[in-house]
Amino acid sequence: MTSKKTMILSLVIGLGLHFAAMSLHAQGGDKFKGRLAPVPALGIPAPSVAGVGSASATLSGRKLAVSGSFEKMASAATVAHLCMGPLTGVRGDSVFDLTVSKTGDGKSGTIAGTFDLSPQQVDALRKGRLYIQVHSEGVPNGHLMGWLLK
Repeated sequence: MTSKKTMILSLVIGLGLHFAAMSLHAQGGDKFKGRLAPVPALGIPAPSVAGVGSASATLSGRKLAVSGSFEKMASAATVAHLCMGPLTGVRGDSVFDLTVSKTGDGKSGTIAGTFDLSPQQVDALRKGRLYIQVHSEGVPNGHLMGWLLK
């Protein structure tokens, strides 16, 4: 091969690898994680609020896929929500329902959901204002909570 053909072939291969890498990055989306921990609740005895969990979320365009797990709750899980607060660490309103799949006595299980976010919700996610809240029979106003952060 001539030097010119080798250079053109190298350029074509380089461009192909560059576009393949860009495509993989776009498919991977932005990743977020959250640690689910007991929510301090007024008037609820401390032993009634227990448990741990984790969650992750992937944002691809405006589609958000959320998954997570929880365990060792003091009472059985009932529902879970994706919520949006006015600031990171400040509780807000529920914006989506997550699917709760309980195992055994319901004190452990998984959460999941896929949602189409509005531009405002995408902005809130990127600013750390979206969080997950798992409710239980013993603490119906929210048992475990965790903010989705980069």
